Amino acid sequence: MQLNFPNYIFKIQKRANESYIFDEFRKKYIKLTPEEWVRQHSLCYLVHEKKVLSSYLAVEKQIEINKQIFRFDALVYDKNAKPLVLLECKAPHIKINQTTADQIFTYNTLIQAPYIFITNGLVHLFYSFQSEQRNIIPLSDLPDFTKYY
Repeated sequence: MQLNFPNYIFKIQKRANESYIFDEFRKKYIKLTPEEWVRQHSLCYLVHEKKVLSSYLAVEKQIEINKQIFRFDALVYDKNAKPLVLLECKAPHIKINQTTADQIFTYNTLIQAPYIFITNGLVHLFYSFQSEQRNIIPLSDLPDFTKYY
């Protein structure tokens, strides 16, 4: 499926009538679901277009909030190992709505990343999070992150 990202090259394998995509960040093949297709494009976008260093990416990790376990799609760290960008991906057929935004904003109450990126591959939403004032400011795009490394 064509997404609203630049074109990237991926390694894809077929196994028992199912497709798998090589995740260069986790260094393994992952079942190619619509959400995974969006996640791989989003990660490439962060690395190739926004100059995030791939070694500072954590993909599909768990966090605990109020004794509940949640899994975020990806978290970018800066050179001091502080959270920088929290990424939430949905499959292209899933509309991004207030529930989606609330989900990632809840995660970010614990993580405290100054940037938030929500996408279904077709629609991208970017936010700046100012933790002191608890302000969430919509952005037209994410900045270039070169200065953070």
